[in-house]
Amino acid sequence: MAILNNDLLTTPGKYCNKLTAYSRYRTREVSIGDVPLGGNNPIRLQSMTTTDTMDTLGTIEQSIRMIEAGCEYVRITAPSQNEARNLKAIKKGLRTRGYNTPLVADIHYTPNAAEIAARLVEKVRVNPGNYADKKKFQILEYTDAEYEAELERIRGKFTPLVKICKEYGTAMRIGTNHGSLSDRIMSRFGDTPLGMVESALEFTRICEDLNYHNIVFSMKASNPQVTIRAYRLLVHKMEAEGMNYPLHLGVTEAGEGEDGRIKSAVGIGTLLEDGIGDTVRVSLTEEPEAEIPVAQKLVARYTHRGNHPPIPDVAHNPIDPFVYTRRPTVAIDKLGKDNVPIVIATLPGPITPESLRPIGYDYDPDLDKWHIGDMAADFMYLPDANPNFQLPGTLKKIVLPPEGDSEDACTLFTLDQYQNSIHRSNRLHFVRLKLADLHPHTLDLFASDPTAVLLLGTDNEHAMPELRRALIELVNHDLPNPVVLHRSYTDLDEDGLRLFGATDFGGLLTDGLGDGIWLEAPNHTPDTINRIAFGILQATRTRISKAEYISCPSCGRTLFDLQETTAKIRKRTDHLKGVKIGIMGCIVNGPGEMADADYGYVGSGPDQITLYRGKEIVKRNVPTESAVDELIELIQKDDRWRDL
Repeated sequence: MAILNNDLLTTPGKYCNKLTAYSRYRTREVSIGDVPLGGNNPIRLQSMTTTDTMDTLGTIEQSIRMIEAGCEYVRITAPSQNEARNLKAIKKGLRTRGYNTPLVADIHYTPNAAEIAARLVEKVRVNPGNYADKKKFQILEYTDAEYEAELERIRGKFTPLVKICKEYGTAMRIGTNHGSLSDRIMSRFGDTPLGMVESALEFTRICEDLNYHNIVFSMKASNPQVTIRAYRLLVHKMEAEGMNYPLHLGVTEAGEGEDGRIKSAVGIGTLLEDGIGDTVRVSLTEEPEAEIPVAQKLVARYTHRGNHPPIPDVAHNPIDPFVYTRRPTVAIDKLGKDNVPIVIATLPGPITPESLRPIGYDYDPDLDKWHIGDMAADFMYLPDANPNFQLPGTLKKIVLPPEGDSEDACTLFTLDQYQNSIHRSNRLHFVRLKLADLHPHTLDLFASDPTAVLLLGTDNEHAMPELRRALIELVNHDLPNPVVLHRSYTDLDEDGLRLFGATDFGGLLTDGLGDGIWLEAPNHTPDTINRIAFGILQATRTRISKAEYISCPSCGRTLFDLQETTAKIRKRTDHLKGVKIGIMGCIVNGPGEMADADYGYVGSGPDQITLYRGKEIVKRNVPTESAVDELIELIQKDDRWRDL
């Protein structure tokens, strides 16, 4: 795999070595114990303990499970001086049992705890928004002089930690979280990726003034779109300031199960595709050792990626990588323009009304009525059969020529069939093609056909960049036809299908590219594929079909069982389409870390919950046993509840 270190980012809008050839962005090497990060080192994997840090044996045992699963850095929370001091005992216990994995102390509001921990472990993590800055959700106005005075105050609080890290050879992660930007940063830069980047760079400039460079960056958000843009902008700004620090990738508060994996893959996978990232943490509301196999699968995909078939260079990239803008298209039927992205399902024959249940359509024969779910596919491809019953009105079938189109069917052409056909629909038809098919003559054909939807696929291992390259060609030629993205996977287990599908589609959808998706996997059931397809659209915020849960992965600060509570809340609310619920184990991870959640369920003390509407507290100190009921009452009061 070639690792390039060039002047790639001297041009506005650039953030990676190359858009069309896999090339890992080279950063400086940072020493973290015996496991260096960045430079020519492999992409490292890490996770965080969920035990009480004062439970020495429990933390040691959980750390060992994480390490044996493949964790290369173990992060442990140190919310106060007592926990920071106990890191010494934890480290000694691990070393005595033969485990030399570097330990990372997680710090938020307590500089004195950080200064203790920096003398004991190999790395400390600080969050600029919480460490020495203020977060009270106040709207403040600063003159330039007042802003500089605040930076000097921060310098005074932060400098002792930097000097200790420098003396002890301790690394530092400057980890900005979208939801914890300080009031000062918010007043100047807003709730934006730029604010996240500037928050980290302010602290980094202090480090550099003190000649300390053992630094790692992270830019995490629960929204993958924000995450992707913040990391891209960080690389761009680093290059402008002559920096090249390693990057820790993650989507914070991703949740659990399938949704958590898909959301993580959209954010992390999109960046890995462009060669960005030196270490990965997948933040799931599960046991920390369960995060490692997911991270391994995401990272392993790039071990030999540099050998992919070549993709033509981009002379002009019209896509702004730092701002979301949907590619402008015309509306054809329910595709393109302002329509949400569509989903195509593949159904093998024979087709009966029961066959449609896995893709969101449930037929009631007694009432002769279709019940249409929120995750109902829009089109179905029938390669082997034709139904002999009337389809529900929101579903159309895709057929092959010469069958031809009808009111409930549309034709899928190959490019050759399309060019030679004289029987094209005057409503809608699909044309299957790849990047290599986009010749000037072909583009002219589509430009003169207002009913052609392009079905864009690839066989390239470097799939997302090749699809992106094709879409760039369409944008540069002002072609307005909608595009459905197509990927077919074989020999993938269910986790692989989630992760790779979310990466390949998600990296395009988060840039406004694509008017629909068609995911095929012959060894998986239609309901699995359909559910994953809608999960990808949900994670990219391009089509909302269910409730969303922004739940933290738990740590030693957590005040209730996050896995059990998240499952309980999900069971009672997952039918609330479009409602976002933040479930946070402690005040550190909420309300700020809930970012754009509609409602928040936050641990505020032993067996005590604080409920939020947005970022405003609605009720404090709610007993845990009644807190879920009171959360539902709050949603009902706001007229956002609906019965199943």
